[in-house]
Amino acid sequence: MSLQVEKLENNMARLTIEVPAEELEKAIEGAYQKNRNKISLPGFRKGKAPRKMLEQMYGKSLFYEDAANALIPEAYEKAYDECGEEIVSSPKVDVVQIESGKPFIFTAEVALKPGVTLGQYKGVKVDKIEMDVTEEEITAEIDKEREKNSRTAEVEGRAVKEGDIATIDFEGFVDGVAFEGGKGNDYPLTIGSHAFIPGFEEALIGAQVGVEQDVNVTFPEDYQAEDLAGKAAVFKCTVTKLQEKQLPELDDDFVGEVSEESDTVEEYREEIKNKIAARKADEAKAKKEEAVVDAIIADAQMDIPDAMLDTQQRQMIQEYAQRLQYQGISFEQYLQFTGMTHEMLMDQVKPQALRRIQSRLVLEAVVAAENITATEEEIEEELKKMAEAYRVENDKVEEMLGKDGRKQIADDICVRKAADFVVENAAE
Repeated sequence: MSLQVEKLENNMARLTIEVPAEELEKAIEGAYQKNRNKISLPGFRKGKAPRKMLEQMYGKSLFYEDAANALIPEAYEKAYDECGEEIVSSPKVDVVQIESGKPFIFTAEVALKPGVTLGQYKGVKVDKIEMDVTEEEITAEIDKEREKNSRTAEVEGRAVKEGDIATIDFEGFVDGVAFEGGKGNDYPLTIGSHAFIPGFEEALIGAQVGVEQDVNVTFPEDYQAEDLAGKAAVFKCTVTKLQEKQLPELDDDFVGEVSEESDTVEEYREEIKNKIAARKADEAKAKKEEAVVDAIIADAQMDIPDAMLDTQQRQMIQEYAQRLQYQGISFEQYLQFTGMTHEMLMDQVKPQALRRIQSRLVLEAVVAAENITATEEEIEEELKKMAEAYRVENDKVEEMLGKDGRKQIADDICVRKAADFVVENAAE
């Protein structure tokens, strides 16, 4: 195989890759062997027609496409390793020459990693982030825990109020006519959950169990059922059962049940305060890092190729599709449910994709400027963490990552160190 690299504008390059004629011949023969059982020729049993006869009948190019598809991946991979350039996009491939007896020639247009000219990256000024924990926040966090440990009890002798769970029978009418899907029986509705049309739950506050009442509402203009959108409706409702959540008392017994660290309410409030403070510290660090990196990006110069951005967008969509798959939803189902298209998603993730690229590039530039390195101990520790996460041995992780996996881990460690460095050296 021979390779020529031509630098283009905007950090693009064209790789011209030439594969020897004998390798093309092997690929054509392989395509013939793979496909001959699918092709019929008068006078021959299926799969028995000689290649030359098939090429005479259907043209010499009959097996060229399959041969090219077999040759391109391996040849491109070799060119990728040999070209000496840092390629940051998927290749755009064009076949230049494919003819039996001649070398196979194709081009791959790719984006190259752009250079970065850093501006200020030390002493970047950012706003101070408030991290004080208030008594209201502590109480709200404790109330969430009490809510999780609440029990539901049936109540009698009073009207519906906010927060109750009302079991209702209902039927909806528009202009005096019942509409499809507007009827329900024994429906449990938490008052204040906003699960129903705006105004519906509020209208039930004050209702008595067993007494039918009219609930007047207007469907939102953007309601999913177009025949109901924007229309006034009357629901005839009856609360058949009323329940309320009963929260446990905030006392030492409750603390003993929910905490492994505290025995008293006072100790528990301090425990919750420390947890909120730790969470705020993590959030503040993340916000500060984001602000510092944004400032560094704004003061840096880099020319990001469209192909690099396009590749990043596609990668992010693929990552999202994989997360959906884990939830049992196919990407096609997601598009159908949301009314989105692949092109719309590409536009939606574009700003985030651009920021991800810019962030990585400037932090890598900081790595180079500050001579930041990763030690073998740090790499081994990272491999250990990944092995524990995947529940495999360390060497299996390296095998999964491929030949450049160890370098990728080292690069990622250095980028994290660079992020810590610019945050530590920021000014507030």
